[in-house]
Amino acid sequence: MAAATAGGQFPVAFTAVYVVGFIAAVGIGSIAWYNSKRPPGWEDKDRPGFIPEVKTDTESDTNK
Repeated sequence: MAAATAGGQFPVAFTAVYVVGFIAAVGIGSIAWYNSKRPPGWEDKDRPGFIPEVKTDTESDTNK
């Protein structure tokens, strides 16, 4: 009987892992999108100030 009543609860840790993972995926994806080549129509738009600039190997070699 005790096993039947305990089986109905959803683990909080399981939900927390998915929520934190989703937030991390959205954050990392946003940084990658803002640092990528701009899609058509977005070439003249500035990157928001809160997005860090990520330099690639080719960009860092040309700045030496």
